[in-house]
Amino acid sequence: MSSLWRGRLLAFVGVILVAFSLRSAVASLSPILAEIDADLGVASWVAGLIGAAPPVCFAVFGLLTPALERRFGLQRLAVGAMVVAAIALLGRSLAPDAVTLLAATTVLFAAISIGNVVLPPLIKTYFPDRVGTMTSIYSTMLAVAAFVPPLVAVPISDAAGWRLSLGLWSVFAFLAIIPWVTVLARSRAAAGVAADGVEVAEPAPRALARMLRLPTAWAIAVTFAVSASSVYASFAWLPVILVDIAGVSHGAAGALLALFGGMGLPWSILVPLVITRWRRLGVVYAVAFTAGILAVAGLLIAPGSAVVLWVVLLGTPQMLFPAALVLMQLRARTHEGTVALSGFAQSVGYAVAAIFPIAFAVLHEATGEWAAPILMIGVLMIATIPAGIVASRPSTVEDEWERHHGPWR
Repeated sequence: MSSLWRGRLLAFVGVILVAFSLRSAVASLSPILAEIDADLGVASWVAGLIGAAPPVCFAVFGLLTPALERRFGLQRLAVGAMVVAAIALLGRSLAPDAVTLLAATTVLFAAISIGNVVLPPLIKTYFPDRVGTMTSIYSTMLAVAAFVPPLVAVPISDAAGWRLSLGLWSVFAFLAIIPWVTVLARSRAAAGVAADGVEVAEPAPRALARMLRLPTAWAIAVTFAVSASSVYASFAWLPVILVDIAGVSHGAAGALLALFGGMGLPWSILVPLVITRWRRLGVVYAVAFTAGILAVAGLLIAPGSAVVLWVVLLGTPQMLFPAALVLMQLRARTHEGTVALSGFAQSVGYAVAAIFPIAFAVLHEATGEWAAPILMIGVLMIATIPAGIVASRPSTVEDEWERHHGPWR
């Protein structure tokens, strides 16, 4: 029993440190890009590629991670991802030129994308009886890690230079390696059981390809896509939209964007518990859909009359992000199914999220106004209706496969 709790404690610390490292690595660069540009001369095309790298890497490596997991195992892949992330974080802070900065950032985001995929299966493996609680902690750490670096990056850069401001986040990545290396050191691979008492299943091949034929997998992927796309589009364009159509100042628009981002924190805490303890998944989808549609209507009909309310409503569909993280664990009963579902849903979601802000710009350029891009968000929200109906069915991807295609293994 003591061995069990030691293992779970290590896994608990590991999940927290990995979650913080995943998001802080992304959020710590853009606030000081001007300082980096003044030193290295970051060309506009390099800055553009850096901005596009996260969703593109997340989409690509989300598809590759299940194959890597079959080759190396879940825990080893988590350790490897954090080792690469820590080294890339240091390399980014020591970059002698803009191209090296771009290369280190791309490697970093590749490692982060692998971490994004493996964390939900790790939670299910080590905390099958605490999926809601651990996902709440995990998604809350992601929200905190997105909020803290922008607050401290500029002051640290002003006081000690941009290299220290970027490099200090590697400390958390290096710390995240320690608990998972310890877990690996205690594992009894020959028996297939970790020393902490957690059984590690042998993965079945080709699980990822099966996701393409399963409605539940697509429903969770759409759920993830709705949340990620609305967030990426809003962070890219919401301040400009509010200045143009609501008549707010640039300073107020920045504050409203911070309010939008902050909406993710309470939902990260509440939604996993609502789903796992109170079994109210349908309520989550209904609230997200209603809030998103009301936000679109408000921005189109009376943008300046209640702009704070419209931003709060627009930020409410962020609740679909922790919902998708929980569903990746609840809608798969096997180890390999959880890994494949996580990789598939995140790849599809981030691929859509990478395209959505570009589509915003194209529509605005073509029409000369913001009505059409805003309506795109409304169309996006409508996708939550079929996704919610399918995802709410108490069925796993393995169940679906066996009903229509034969045995899972």
